[in-house]
Amino acid sequence: MASNHDMVALRSKVHSLKTSDLDSIRKKLTGIEGKFTERYFRQIFQLLPEELRPERRKKFKAYDGTNNIFNLAYEILKWKIYRAIISAKLEPYLGFLHSVQYGKPSLVCDLQELFRYLVDAFVIQYCQGLKESDFTVKSESVSRKKKGKREYLNDKETRRMMKDLEGFFESKVEIPLIRHGQKQRIETLINEEALLLAKYMRNEKDNWIPRIASFNL
Repeated sequence: MASNHDMVALRSKVHSLKTSDLDSIRKKLTGIEGKFTERYFRQIFQLLPEELRPERRKKFKAYDGTNNIFNLAYEILKWKIYRAIISAKLEPYLGFLHSVQYGKPSLVCDLQELFRYLVDAFVIQYCQGLKESDFTVKSESVSRKKKGKREYLNDKETRRMMKDLEGFFESKVEIPLIRHGQKQRIETLINEEALLLAKYMRNEKDNWIPRIASFNL
């Protein structure tokens, strides 16, 4: 478990970064983020049923079912953010923290970090009731001459997860709407944050401080 001292040290390291070179500070920030992410997922995995805990977080082409559940949920979040950014008339491929690469929606990746913890909370709760029979193993190509076995939710459980996840994005958090109301849906919050960022970038707002929703497991 990461101690409060570790968190303070990481925060101090971020605030101490001073450079006008965007590429340099991006590399330093992503390095700090990588170390924090390892600690974060070590703790997250401890909240899962013991038989579902992977050894480490694996993004692309994961072999275990749990990492593939996280990857699927993050993919849905990614496309909701992508749609919000387009609606706010921003360029999804021109980000700040994540590097600008061909085919990589960097701004989508940046904004995704604001809401990833909400999806993590959903996945943790969803996994509590899973059984071994809810997964299936598929043989897939991992290279030109090699095949590997990957574990996924079976079709029935995948449909249930997608339905539950959509309902999750429809659930409300206690963050006021821009116009009126003390609560709003998570999906609405994503759309509003993209809009507020756009207003800040167009000098229509003096600042932009993302609103972070609390969520209890």
